[in-house]
Amino acid sequence: MKSSKYDVIVIGAGHAGCEAARACARMGLRTAMITMNLDLIAQMSCNPAVGGIAKGHLVREIDALGGMMGEVTDAVGIQFRLLNTSRGPAVWSPRAQCDKKQYRFRMREVLEAEPNLRILQAEVAQLVIEDSASRRVTGVLLRDGRTVSSEAVIVTTGTFLNGLAHVGEMKYSCGRNGEAPSNLLGDQLRTLGLPWTRLKTGTPPRLDGRTIDWSRFEAQQGDAVPTPFSFLTEKIERPQVCCYIAYTSDETLRILRDSIARSPLYSGQIEGVGPRYCPSIEDKVVKFPDKTRHQIFPRARRP
Repeated sequence: MKSSKYDVIVIGAGHAGCEAARACARMGLRTAMITMNLDLIAQMSCNPAVGGIAKGHLVREIDALGGMMGEVTDAVGIQFRLLNTSRGPAVWSPRAQCDKKQYRFRMREVLEAEPNLRILQAEVAQLVIEDSASRRVTGVLLRDGRTVSSEAVIVTTGTFLNGLAHVGEMKYSCGRNGEAPSNLLGDQLRTLGLPWTRLKTGTPPRLDGRTIDWSRFEAQQGDAVPTPFSFLTEKIERPQVCCYIAYTSDETLRILRDSIARSPLYSGQIEGVGPRYCPSIEDKVVKFPDKTRHQIFPRARRP
């Protein structure tokens, strides 16, 4: 570690952490972004998509403010669609499926090219607080005992802070599946009297495309003329990859309804507040009981 003193420290290297770190660095601030794994910067953990209804507008706003998300998506997207085109232009929403590996590779390249930004691999154990009265944060204490000083600290830990995973009827502490959670920092923040709550997200299973009978799915092509996210992207000329869509059957719905009591969402095992979008399949069955089928989106590239 070349320096132990920075103007700003950003904890976490997900979408928010990457944007915050680069924004600070471009303002001329000596910035350190700390992540537990350098190889998983900007990892797209759930659905490797960017944008969609409402979220597409947000990515455009990030781009207008000088952010990277739109440009990186334009560079590594494999299918682009402009949603809601049957309605007025105010609700048109761009969405792109991305090559998830290339997304994090490209994002890391952009960050490493920023002269005022240094990326550190470490776990933040605690915020260093000057005194109990002012609660002024003056840096962070790493798990290995090192202290890194700064004038400000930005926390963007996402699902890692006291992370908890539910897989079927099992639950265990982790960040992303197979990665360690950030419990030390989470435990300290709880002692500071800050209000906190637990949020929930859902991650679909990964399927091997070679095991899927694609003939039973409905092809969903990208737009003939892809709409870029970034105002700086003139044109997207890469070939589009076809996605596929299918629907649950009567037997699928029967199995889901018979097993609702075993779902962590309805057994009381999950206490977090869920997202408005991307509900789990059992959530759809319960909340829309009048529907005879529900869409399933296999996003994987066809082999």
